[in-house]
Formats: sequence, C-alpha cells, structure tokens
Amino acid sequence: MSFWTPQDSAPEVVEQIRTWLDGPEGVRLVVATSGSTGAPKLVALGRDAVLASVAASARRLGATGPWVLALPPTYVAGVQVLVRSLVAGHPPVWLERDGWPDGRGWFVSLVPTQLGRLLDDDEAVSALRRAHTVLLGGGPVDAALRERAGDAGVRVVATYGAAETAGGCVYDGVPLDGVAVAVGEGGRIRIAGPTLFEEYVDEPELTRRALVDGWYLTSDAGRIDEDGRLVVLGRVDDVVVTGGVNVPAVAVAARIREHPAVAEAEVLGVPDEEWGNRVVAFVVGSVPLPELRDWVAEAHPRSWAPRELVLLDHVPLLANGKPDRQALLARVGRP
Repeated sequence: MSFWTPQDSAPEVVEQIRTWLDGPEGVRLVVATSGSTGAPKLVALGRDAVLASVAASARRLGATGPWVLALPPTYVAGVQVLVRSLVAGHPPVWLERDGWPDGRGWFVSLVPTQLGRLLDDDEAVSALRRAHTVLLGGGPVDAALRERAGDAGVRVVATYGAAETAGGCVYDGVPLDGVAVAVGEGGRIRIAGPTLFEEYVDEPELTRRALVDGWYLTSDAGRIDEDGRLVVLGRVDDVVVTGGVNVPAVAVAARIREHPAVAEAEVLGVPDEEWGNRVVAFVVGSVPLPELRDWVAEAHPRSWAPRELVLLDHVPLLANGKPDRQALLARVGRP
C-alpha cells in the first residue's frame, strides 16, 4: 500500500484530497498526532475509515452546508473539515484567506482555546452565531466555556476522538453510528468501529499495543455516566500523583478558569523531590498563588490546589491550537 501526507497549504490540500477521494484504492492518508506530550506519531488511515467518519458525522449533525477551515490542514481535524465539505458538495471556506462566510448554516471545527479567544471578538461572535454548529474538540471542554458560547448564541457540540479514530467519533458523549466505546481497566477509554486507523507508520510494536482485538486503547481516562454518555476525565497521565494523592489536572484547570481574574489556565505535574510531583498552574491573569489555592480548595480538596504558579502573557499553542505542554514545562523555574 502507498501513503499520502497532506501539505501545509490549504488550497493544495483541497486538490490533493479531491484526487485521493477519486483515486485508486489502497492509498492511505498519513496524519501526525499533535505531539502535545512528546514526539508525534504518524497515523495511517484508510479511505473507508475517513469516509465512515464523514458519513456518521453528517447523519448526527444533519450537515449539508459548507465547512470553514480554521485548523491546520495537516492534522486530522483540518483534513476532516475539507473532506466533509467536499463530500457534501461544497468548496471549503479557508478562514485565513476567505474570512467568515456571510450566510448561515455552515459548520466549523475549533479547539477550546480558539473558541475562548473568538468569544472575546465581537466580529467573530457575530459570525459564529450564523454557523449551524461549532464542533469543539482537541481537548477538555469546560462547562463555563460552553455556557459562554450558549449565552452568545453559538451552538456548540463537544467532540471526542483522535487521529487514530479519524477525528471526533463521540459527540456530546454519544458515539457516532457504528462506533463502540467502553471504559476498561483503570478507566482507560477504548474505541472500536469503522473509523479506526490501520497502523502507526513504521511502528509495528506501538501499533500492536494500541490496537487490541479490534479496539483502539486510548491514552485517556473516562467513565460512562447515568445517561450512558461518555465523560472524558483527561489523559491517563493528567492525573498528578503528589504526596500520595491523585490530583486530576483537568478538573483543577477547569476550576481555575472560573476565577474572575483568570483568562486562560493549564495545569501540569512537575517532578518534585519532596512530593514526587507538584501541581503547577500556568495562568494568564492576575491572581496570587494563595488566593488561587483558596479558590481551588473551595470546590475541591485542598490537596488538589497548585503548589506553584507561573504567570503568562498567553498560553503557548501548537500548530493545531492545543496547548504546548513542553513549552509550558520549560517555563517552570523561570522568571
């Protein structure tokens, strides 16, 4: 089998995708994972998996309009935007070049940091109100962010998935048609269905560990709630073990973002001789550490409160809009 990897230029990728969709069988799409926690992996997706994802998404959303590309076309979320639009019979709208569409009924995929910043822009909010749906994925979606979007008149659907699942395959906690979700040992999320990847390129051992008996074993922890919906708790390694206490970094970050003096926040664990790991908060805003600790302790055990605070002008982002964890960790101990 041969491989095809999308390039950086959106106009070029559109034509490449047209050719790939109409071309011979056996050419697999290769996209990189985000690399937010280390070296990115190269994920090989068959055309059937991509088209299964597109069809299931369209059925769930009732999607017939064009899609707006606001994400890099080299990652699975950007590629899927282009494929969805082409399969629906519309040329994709490239936000960087074309701006927001004038009409209504279009679709767009964003990551949470993008949406949070766009909600501070009156022109963007006006545009997003005209969208049929904003798909929001690529990271935890705070309830406060969804509330802000709802108050602004923006319809949001939170998605969960990965490059290995051809993008988002669970919408607002409910798997797309044909997708199976289970929570295994240690709360690790498992996914099966027609949208799964075929292999990590040139990584047979990694592939063997990730694809087991027809299931993709994710690196995320979750639970199934009383309504049967998947609740994603964060990456398995997002649980920071500090002083013998398991601290869910995602929950702490969500609480910090609710503080009125905080614009953005991320929380990570950093190795520590005394505690094993210490909880570090990276914050865009103006709040002292004692106040931040008290704020977290009002909603969670005090042992979850961060022991270190790093103030930032902005949260560094990867090309796909996700927080750059390695860049954040490099700031620890720096003025």
